[in-house]
Order: sequence, then structure tokens, then C-alpha cells
Amino acid sequence: MSQDIFVPDIGDFKEVEVIDVLVKPGDRVDVDTSLVTLETEKATMDVPASVAGVVKSLAIKKGDKVSKGSLILQLDITSVEAPAAVTPPVPDVATPPVVTGTLPAINEAGFAKAHASPSVRRFARELGVDLSRVTGAGLKGRITPDDVKAWVKQMLSGGAGGAALPKVPTVDFANYGAVEVKPLGRIQKISGSRLHASWVNVPHVWQMDEADITDLEAMRKLLKTEAESRGVKLTPLAFIIPAVVKALKQYPVFNASLDASGQNIVFKQYVNIGFAADTPNGLVVPVIRNADQKNLFALASELAALSEKAREGKLAPADMQGGCFTISSLGGIGGSSFTPIINAPEVAILGVSKSCMKPVYNAKTNNFDARLMLPFTLAYDHRVIDGALGARFTTYLAKQLANVTALLSGM
Repeated sequence: MSQDIFVPDIGDFKEVEVIDVLVKPGDRVDVDTSLVTLETEKATMDVPASVAGVVKSLAIKKGDKVSKGSLILQLDITSVEAPAAVTPPVPDVATPPVVTGTLPAINEAGFAKAHASPSVRRFARELGVDLSRVTGAGLKGRITPDDVKAWVKQMLSGGAGGAALPKVPTVDFANYGAVEVKPLGRIQKISGSRLHASWVNVPHVWQMDEADITDLEAMRKLLKTEAESRGVKLTPLAFIIPAVVKALKQYPVFNASLDASGQNIVFKQYVNIGFAADTPNGLVVPVIRNADQKNLFALASELAALSEKAREGKLAPADMQGGCFTISSLGGIGGSSFTPIINAPEVAILGVSKSCMKPVYNAKTNNFDARLMLPFTLAYDHRVIDGALGARFTTYLAKQLANVTALLSGM
């Protein structure tokens, strides 16, 4: 039995160039195996397989132009053999090279596996750069020409007296007992390189605070019946998003980004909120577009729909693009606080933990009242936002969450 594989929803892009075909007839592919690489004027993206099978025929070639719905290839899905056992990689025990103003030799095996386009590979060859050592900051962790140049600059400056990033010691863990080696998932590989790039390049500061959500929770329960009649489930995140939107309107620099030069701030006139979704395959960040234009029930509905698509692995690239600010909520799991990593090029992210009852002093009655308190952490880019502004943002956000009537007015 054969199945056609088409170009999925790639946003508003049309006639996108195919810059690399990553499979050939006869190749066996698994779900999420990259099939082709597309390049727009803004970014590159890989199109993964939605089912497992053996490539029967290709419908496109390098240099072709495609759009949503274009046929990529045909898979034979009737006789898919079980995947071969994963062979544990042989640890690279070679001593990391000492940087002395020259670049280390290229590891051909690692170079071949690097996530980069043919043009970037040629560029890296010309400079003598081992792509296996370069962290990609492009879409899905793809290595860009700027990443190659930055790596060269870092290595050469290290040899001139600066310090390159130190290497983690290589250890053969099997020397100490039995081990099992499993490859990282595709999402982990992609997000790992992006998070590392953000951690290395963005000076993080974290501001912790908590909000009294006693009235918010009471309102959530009060609206439960109406929400069910609309076919949606009201979660605390559905209330947190409009509070964040109000805070972004009050302090627009949190809804901005640095441009590529790092010399200008780009203020966005739209409010797209990303939220971290936990899936069986790893963490993804779907984006709710124009969150400032949607009411509570619309936000709840879109949260549920995007979360379901994320769990089923059906998010399109467009579903995860264009975010202005990200919310990572672990309240449903537990924990009193955590320090999230900024989803660059955004300049801030909100980490929400589990709410709990606490005694809160009431000056009017001179007593302590039991209140439901929500702990949260704001991480921000210190190049753009200073500490005073960070504290003002969290204070304002806490006030919005505490006053649920005002929060929902006009929605």
C-alpha cells in the first residue's frame, strides 16, 4: 500500500524553494524523519515524514518550488521492517584541541550529520569549520552562516587570549557498570541547541513573585458550567494569558526583540503568546496569535486545540512561529518555583508554578486569611530590560491576576 506525502501548512509562504532532498528511493524513513529542506526569504525548515515507510518515488528535486499541498514523495507503507537496533555511539575520547589561533580539524562523521544547508556546508568548508562543533540558532536548530562566523570568531579570539567555551569531560560510563544508550528525540535535539544558544547569548535575570488568585479560582469554578456548554475547559492558563497581555500593553518593551545587529529594539504591534506544551516526544511551544483580540472562552478553546495537536504531533511550522512572549506553566505537575530559559529572540518568558494556600495578613482585620497564592518567575533579557522594570512588570501582573473582575472586563 502506498501513501502520498505532501508539503504541510507552511504559513503564508508560497513557491518555496527546495534546497535539499534528504532521502532517495529505497530509503526507510520513520515518523518525523526529515524528508526535504525548504528555504524562504526568512528561514529554512525541514519537512518531516508523518508516517513510516520506504521511499517508493520522489516527486520533487533540489531547486523546485513548492507550496502547501505539493506532492513530495510516495511511501510504501505495507512492508515496513522493524527499525534496526540502535548501536551505541563510540565515545570520542580524543583530547579537545587547544585553541591557538587556528581551527581544529574537521570531524567528517560529525560534519555530515550537522543540521545545515548545502550552501552553509560549502561556506564552512571554505573556512575550515567543523559543523559538528557549531550550535545552530536558526529555525529548528539549523546552522546559519552567522553561526559559522560567530564560532570562528570565538575560537580565534580564544587563541588570542580570550577563553573559548570549556569542554565537558568525556567519560566512558560503561567502565563503572551496565549502561543503555538511547538517542535523543528529534524535538529534544532541536530544542536543546536553541536553548543552549539562548543560554550562551542572552544574559538572563529572574524575578520571582506571587499572586493572590483566590478570586480568580472562584470565578473559574463559577464559569465552569458555561464553559462546558461551549465545549471548552477553563484552565488557570486561560486566565493568565489575558493578565500577561495587559502587562505587555503596559510595558511594551517586554513585547519586543533586539534586531540582528543588537543595536535596535523592534517593538511589535501585535501580541502573539506562546505556551510550553508537554508532549510524549518533548516540549514544543504553540503560539496563540492576536491573543489581545480574544475573549476568555476563545483563548481556552485555542489552548485546548493547540495542545491536542501538539500531543498528536500534528503542529504545523506556522503553529509555532511568530511568538512575542512565552508562558511555561508547570502548575499542573508541581513545584514551588523554577527558572525558565528565554525563548530567544523573545526578551522574556514567564514560568508559572503550582498554587497553594497560604496565610496572608489582612491589614483591615488585623488577621491572617487563607488565600490561594500562585508563584511565578519572570526571566528577562538584561540587555533590554533592567531590574526595576522587571519588578514593575511582575508587580503589575500580580495585581491583574488578583483582580479577576477587572481582568475579564471588556473581554
